[in-house]
Amino acid sequence: MARIAIIVGHVKSPSFCEALGESYRDGAVAAGHSVEVFATARMTFDPILHEGFARLQPLEPDLVPAHDAIMAADHVVLIFPLWLGDLPAILKGFLERVFQPEVLPGAQAGKFATPLKGKTARIIVTMGMPAFVYRWWFRPHAVQILKRNILGFVGVHPVRATVIGSVESIGDMGRKRWLTKVEELGRSAG
Repeated sequence: MARIAIIVGHVKSPSFCEALGESYRDGAVAAGHSVEVFATARMTFDPILHEGFARLQPLEPDLVPAHDAIMAADHVVLIFPLWLGDLPAILKGFLERVFQPEVLPGAQAGKFATPLKGKTARIIVTMGMPAFVYRWWFRPHAVQILKRNILGFVGVHPVRATVIGSVESIGDMGRKRWLTKVEELGRSAG
């Protein structure tokens, strides 16, 4: 049985990303895993680190349980839409806030540390373009940034990714198929 923290990084609620998070949760709970879901669209926090990493910016009440869930989790799931070739600013701001060196055990600004070592992750990204175009032509930069430069940097490994393309044109049946696939991922906590 795994402890799972799901972060839905979107500005809109409800959204397809939020439905994917609920499907993952449903599958994980059915398999006996413990799950907490956090949707940035339903949270109130300042996504901007006003002084960079020079000084701790205290976490708002909505960020504290999300931070604590990530720290306690065995597996972290990040779900977001691809916007301008990258993750939405709200998700980037969320990560900058909950991964401040002062709130990660053993981390210090400018020092290499792996405070999340032993945790695994799944990235689920949605987009308007076909997934194969994103992978082949654009290279999955947003996925690689999360895998290597953010999650990998703090010790999360392995990080697996699911890319869902053409979300505007796959229709209700296509979305239902993806919701079912993501629910299966939740069952295996993978």
